[in-house]
Amino acid sequence: MKQIDELRETIRSLHGTDSKHVDSVPVKEVWQGNTVWEGIVEVFELVSHPEASKVYAWSHDTGDPERPTRHVTVLHGGPITSALDAVRASILKDYRNRAEE
Repeated sequence: MKQIDELRETIRSLHGTDSKHVDSVPVKEVWQGNTVWEGIVEVFELVSHPEASKVYAWSHDTGDPERPTRHVTVLHGGPITSALDAVRASILKDYRNRAEE
């Protein structure tokens, strides 16, 4: 449960609210026959958040010894209605950020 606690703390820090873990969803995103991302997305209900009732969260290794783990959160709402949508949005954001560098 350590990872769930870390994600809850990240959610509290980034979104300013407490959360309750409600589900673990396996996600595999494939693009042109290649696996782009595969892992478990944790789903949390948000307590009194002004914009969303849920958030999708996960963590992954970075390969950077100074910051070995990256925690990702994506709010439920608008075009983001599932764990898969959250992963796709994160992949797209990361791609755009790298293109801007």
